[in-house]
Amino acid sequence: MGVLDYIWLGVLAVFQGPEAFTFFGISVSITVMMVLSGFLFGILVGATPGLAGPFAMAISLPILISIFGYSPDALLPVMGFLIGIMKGATIGGAVPAILFNTPGTPDAFMTTLDGYPMAQRGQAKKALRIAHFSSASGDTFSDIVLFVCAPFLAILVEAYLDLPEKTGLLILSLSFIAAVIGGSPGKGLISIGLGLLAVYVGTGEDFYPRLTMGADELSRGFPITTAVLGVLIIGAVFKGLEETWQESRRGKRSIVVPETGDQKLRWPDIKRLLPHISRSALIGTGIGALPGVGSTLAATLGYSTARARYAKSKDADAAAFGEGAPEGIAATEAANSAVSGANLIPVLSLGIPGNAAAVFLILATETIGGFNPGPSVFRFSPDVINPELVVAFGLFTCMTIANLFNWTIGGVFMRSMGFMIRIPKQLLLPSVLLLTLTAIYVQETRIEAIWFALGFGVLGYFMRVLAISPLPFVIAFILGKSLEETARQAYSATGNDPFFLFNNPIALAFILMSVAVIFFTGRKAKKAAP
Repeated sequence: MGVLDYIWLGVLAVFQGPEAFTFFGISVSITVMMVLSGFLFGILVGATPGLAGPFAMAISLPILISIFGYSPDALLPVMGFLIGIMKGATIGGAVPAILFNTPGTPDAFMTTLDGYPMAQRGQAKKALRIAHFSSASGDTFSDIVLFVCAPFLAILVEAYLDLPEKTGLLILSLSFIAAVIGGSPGKGLISIGLGLLAVYVGTGEDFYPRLTMGADELSRGFPITTAVLGVLIIGAVFKGLEETWQESRRGKRSIVVPETGDQKLRWPDIKRLLPHISRSALIGTGIGALPGVGSTLAATLGYSTARARYAKSKDADAAAFGEGAPEGIAATEAANSAVSGANLIPVLSLGIPGNAAAVFLILATETIGGFNPGPSVFRFSPDVINPELVVAFGLFTCMTIANLFNWTIGGVFMRSMGFMIRIPKQLLLPSVLLLTLTAIYVQETRIEAIWFALGFGVLGYFMRVLAISPLPFVIAFILGKSLEETARQAYSATGNDPFFLFNNPIALAFILMSVAVIFFTGRKAKKAAP
């Protein structure tokens, strides 16, 4: 079978899957409806300050699995819903940033710099249209790069990397993640170390549980759901509750600014914005393809690059960056949206999650089974059908459908979400905590899981207090078992050679790169410190 055959099978898997309903005699697939539902839910969550796509994905995943079950047929509907959330939350985050100067996520902060001044001038709808067009453009470009590069990279890895090299690559990925998103290399390594320590409790290939301190409850290890949701979601809720508790109540009254000028996005506007959108889409895609580098850096670089170019060519009467320049919104939104698709390149080709959204996609595949992201997914066999490759192209089809929804109905739904800013956090955060604990219990159905989740939540809270990013912890927890399994197999395959990482040139290069990343990043951070 060729590439076109697999692409067609992936499309059929989406559109000819289980039927949701018929519309004028036309069967509508449940997967398509799940992508639409997730997309609309993602916009709703993204437009709510204090929430983000990972919150919605964390709450939704266990509930979806309880509905669809663990059969391979559940993969595409569940993954389609999660992809819809990921894409919807990305564009929804611009709503509070533009309308109320309240960034829902860190990468939306750059959108406030020009979005809110435009809203104050009575051009809120135009600012939202610019944000939507730029976000959809960057996301679409990033997905195209994903569709082309992920299979190509996976084939290269499968052809040239054996077990020692794959072990070195996993170590390099963890080192890179620790250095880039850990707050500092030292804090990142602490987060990675805690994640590896947690994943090895009670698990492994030995005949007895380890690191349990004699406790029977730990003999089966920590369920992945409790660790991921506890550190990422419950820890964030605890920190949010503390910040809400410390904030003084303000009787701030909202001021309605009347609309002024043309609120439409015309072709001359698009023509003026396209160079900034294109440049930021390239920046976001390049950054997103690196594991562990998130959309905040992409938004910052996209905005800074656009500001430098804009200052050289702007008209005398045009608004400067930071004073309501439409180009600032376009550059930021195109950059942070282009990260979402490119972040799945290391996920699908290497099995390495790069951001929180990718973590939950990996979690879904591990929980349901039948699909293991990594180089083996893109094996083309002329005689036997590779079901994982069919799922991969079905996943690409779901992303294409989500992009179509983004271009057609995303802007309209996005502009109607302004009311979400008015939900008080005193009600929102406890609701998120209750939903998260319920979702964990639905997944695990034992009371120990709740206590584990709360314990990891406390850990996540203290990590945030100490400015240690919890994402390296989560990624290390997910990759820990793969790292141990690959290292054990490499050790056996090399005749029990303890120096297998140093006797192989490619593996040795990966190890040296890991040390260099930590060393030079730490040195740069030390120089930047006051």
